Amino acid sequence: MHFIDILIFIIYFAVMLGVGFYFFKKNQNIEDYYIGGRSLGSWHIGLSVVATDVGGGFSIGLGGLGFTIGLAGSWMLFTGLIGAWLSGVVLIPIVSKLSVKHRFFTFPQIFEHFYNSKVALIAGIISAIGYIGFTSSQLLAGAKLASATFVEIDFLTVLIIMGVIAVVYTGIGGMKAVIYTDTIQWIILMSGLIFIGIPISYQAIGGFDAIKACLKPELLSLRNIHWQQLVNWGITIIPIWFVGMTLYQRIYASKSESQAKKAWFIAGLFEWPLMAFMGVTLGLFSRVAFENGMFTEIGYSVSTGIDPEMGLPILLNKVLPVGLMGLMLSAYFSAVLSTADSCLMAASGNLQTDILGKIFKFKQDRKSQLLTSQIITLSVGTLALLLASYMTNVLELMLYSYAFMVSGLFIPILIALYGKKPNSLAAILSMVIGGTTTVALIVSNLELPFKLDANIFGITASAFVYYSVTFLLNKTSR
Repeated sequence: MHFIDILIFIIYFAVMLGVGFYFFKKNQNIEDYYIGGRSLGSWHIGLSVVATDVGGGFSIGLGGLGFTIGLAGSWMLFTGLIGAWLSGVVLIPIVSKLSVKHRFFTFPQIFEHFYNSKVALIAGIISAIGYIGFTSSQLLAGAKLASATFVEIDFLTVLIIMGVIAVVYTGIGGMKAVIYTDTIQWIILMSGLIFIGIPISYQAIGGFDAIKACLKPELLSLRNIHWQQLVNWGITIIPIWFVGMTLYQRIYASKSESQAKKAWFIAGLFEWPLMAFMGVTLGLFSRVAFENGMFTEIGYSVSTGIDPEMGLPILLNKVLPVGLMGLMLSAYFSAVLSTADSCLMAASGNLQTDILGKIFKFKQDRKSQLLTSQIITLSVGTLALLLASYMTNVLELMLYSYAFMVSGLFIPILIALYGKKPNSLAAILSMVIGGTTTVALIVSNLELPFKLDANIFGITASAFVYYSVTFLLNKTSR
């Protein structure tokens, strides 16, 4: 990699760290640290939401889908559009009012309000585990991208560098640092894709004639997908909009209910069609380059094969000239960090407020609380970095983490917000059984009916347990 590219890359990271240090001095308490003082507008929130949801994991993962199944891979983010708009209409009005009235700043506090502290503790544990997995997946995405670019540096070294930078600026700066860097990062990513990545890659592979000659027609069709895959994406991704700690933090951080709704509408449009088609299109370009032997000299050929998620970063490394490579690499690292920082903040908030805070019942002044938050965030980030060093597939790790959270929390939160007389015992059992069912099915590697995702069975088990326990308790009390 040329010195100019490295310099651009260093400047980018210096700016991100600078934002973190700036807000380090601005934060006065944990409300500032975790939800930005409830003072942020719709565009900052909206760009932060989409940057978090369509970050490095989905950016690299979308490239892998484009490489494997073509344009039909874009349907994955269509579920994000549905989730954003649906939750904007039915979730935000309820949660925003609760936030204003009770000054919430974590997701499990909703459970404590409708159920009890034990339910909130379990929800906090499930959410923290899920978001540590999210953070790990993003660091892994960044390491994959960097290892394909900085060929002189081994994968583990790149992972450590990525992790340290992400953890430091997030840990010291808090939510405002996260949201403002997300805005910067998303602008960098979109500009890089639109003005650099797509046009240069398109020309380098030979344009549409080369695409048409190289690829099978189904890769250019939106129908190159089985219904099971659509169901699996939908049942995993749409519910996350109702159980994601990162999303609740942004509802709480919004100036008003109307600002939050507008932010969710903005996020949905950016997810699909804009980001969805750009991501899979670049993945298709990398497939053309691979099929035409452009990666042969660096050891990847049709006979040896290639990790589909590596196709895109290798293509960019191959075709981008000096200077533009540094800008484009910064754009993709923006995507990685914009999700990693948000997930890290979510896990930290869960751990401090919903787990350790309930077990040890901290009584600290504002400065001590803020220092504790920063220490916890740095510790969680270190744990996520260690987890990432043992994983290999970005999209798989992220979707498994999603599945774990959704299976345990989706049914209880729906009952809490929209049901009548929520039952705490039923909620606890449904959380445990739902999450355990999904994890057990994933670990056992069983072939499930119709090739459906384990998450579907976890949610079904969670609902069955909740309503069975409620029915039995009601029957016994008569």
